[in-house]
Amino acid sequence: MIWNRISLVCILTLLVQQMAFAQQASGDFMRSIGRIYVVVAVILIIFFGIVLFLIYLDRKLTKLENQIKENE
Repeated sequence: MIWNRISLVCILTLLVQQMAFAQQASGDFMRSIGRIYVVVAVILIIFFGIVLFLIYLDRKLTKLENQIKENE
């Protein structure tokens, strides 16, 4: 379980780095008109929503696995 979280954090870190490098050219344009903060806020909300959903799903699956083990 801990390895799943560590690997998830590593993968998400790599994805964030890739997005940062890909957005450098258009980042100057967006920053100049002040909309870069809106874009960053939306990306962060989506990112944290996905992370929270994955944590919720992991807990739910763990409970189901424990119930299956108890019934056997």
